[in-house]
Amino acid sequence: MNVTLEVSGGVGTIRLDRPPMNALDTALQDRLRELAEEAGRRDDVRAVILYGGEKVFAAGADIKEMLELDHTAMVLRSRALQEAFTAVARIPKPVVAAVTGYALGGGCELALCADFRIAADNAKLGQPEILLGLIPGAGGTQRLARLIGPSRAKDLIFTGRQVRADEALTLGLVDRVVPAAEVYDEALAWAAKLARGPALALRAAKESVDLGLETDLESGLAIERNWFAGLFATEDRERGMRSFVAEGPGKAKFL
Repeated sequence: MNVTLEVSGGVGTIRLDRPPMNALDTALQDRLRELAEEAGRRDDVRAVILYGGEKVFAAGADIKEMLELDHTAMVLRSRALQEAFTAVARIPKPVVAAVTGYALGGGCELALCADFRIAADNAKLGQPEILLGLIPGAGGTQRLARLIGPSRAKDLIFTGRQVRADEALTLGLVDRVVPAAEVYDEALAWAAKLARGPALALRAAKESVDLGLETDLESGLAIERNWFAGLFATEDRERGMRSFVAEGPGKAKFL
């Protein structure tokens, strides 16, 4: 398989495995969507890691495959491409990208689908599609601008330049930079901590932020209000508040 899902301790790792560079071809994209949807459904998965291995996250689309596609074929395929990445972005659980080596083009767009990005100190990220006479097609023009702002996003998209981990951190493109050998372990520690948290409240928080960014303030507040009130019907809310009263803050256990 070119993408796998392995689950341990409440954390599901979606692993890209298409040597040597994890190029994103049609088969990989379709499998990625299937596993993202599976991770979202499974009760034993409470947090997710996106990982490409020790050497590379994903260096971009499979250009050889793409070269064979004409306009008609790409009109059909582009929707499937976006839907695969959107499935990752909409996993109703915390998602962390463990970024090693290159995360370019579709690889960078995949990292953008995560809630949190931990990068190796030797990582390089970018959207080089403009150098092929194209633009990002898997959500890059939208998610990148929402993450780091339109001006900074246009800089990366217009020039196609790659940024090293330290600049990516300054831009807000990644959230933490660690030695390359520690990337997965850092991602696992972060994901495992969240996997022990209140699953429904985490889902509510993620959906409220993500959906709120796609609408106006009044509608976003309505989304937040509905989730906030709805959580009062959950066991996790009762457990958390009772623990707070009896033991003080931060002592509740949700597993």
